[in-house]
Amino acid sequence: MNILDGKATSKAIQFEIAEEVIERVSNGFKKPHLAAVLIGVDGASQTYVNSKVKACERCGFDSTLVQRPADVTEAEVLQIVDDLNNNDSIDGFIVQLPLPKHINEQNIVNAIAEDKDVDGFHPASVGKMVLNLPTFLPATPYGIMQLLERYNVPTEGKHALVIGRSHIVGSPMSILLSKNANPGNCTVTLAHSRTKNLKEFTKNADIIVVALGIPEFLKGDMVKDGAVVIDVGITRVEDDSLPKGYSIKGDVAYDEVAPKCSFITPVPGGVGPMTIASLLKNTLLAAEGKPA
Repeated sequence: MNILDGKATSKAIQFEIAEEVIERVSNGFKKPHLAAVLIGVDGASQTYVNSKVKACERCGFDSTLVQRPADVTEAEVLQIVDDLNNNDSIDGFIVQLPLPKHINEQNIVNAIAEDKDVDGFHPASVGKMVLNLPTFLPATPYGIMQLLERYNVPTEGKHALVIGRSHIVGSPMSILLSKNANPGNCTVTLAHSRTKNLKEFTKNADIIVVALGIPEFLKGDMVKDGAVVIDVGITRVEDDSLPKGYSIKGDVAYDEVAPKCSFITPVPGGVGPMTIASLLKNTLLAAEGKPA
């Protein structure tokens, strides 16, 4: 069993990016600049955005954090997006999801300029991904593909099962795994809450990507020997025996599943850090005027 160490891989990628930034600045170009918009005080989102800000510092990026209370109006958020679109000093930005329920997320995503859409959520970015045209890939699926590539995980001709069909992870993951590329060239099944007899699919899958948000959903008896398991889930589970009062659980019952796997991602330290590395790679591309 091999652990796909997202933390170590992310650090390696960030080191490579930092070297590129040093060369870029030495040639007279400005530092890449990433902005993040955070609405409300969700603990997980706050932690995640803080991690992105620290990663920017490590890579030599400039960063800007725009925070507003949860009761901010949709019109005000759209104005923030418009201001960032028209700020030439900022190369790319993200609006941290989820947003409060009174704000239409798709309206916000649609308003982001395509050439600054480093989260890869804009409809134009998604369309280009489907057509295999140059674009910003969604950060989490992009991070998973980099992890598979750097660990030389065999994917060609494999049966990949993606559990979860969100626009952020599941749907784009299914597209990237099926692409005529390396990694890629998988035969992909996309499962979801309406899938019947899910265990039949999981037991026959060579590669399983779980993105449900249900702690320890994937059990040992659902996985065949030698499978590759990618755990995208990360949930705080209350645990009074711990100093913080909670533990972090993925969507995979790790202790049961890991002994059967050829490769597996841990939680934490797997997919999460790779998402940040991908966001930084996209921002560097935006600063270079690519790929839009």
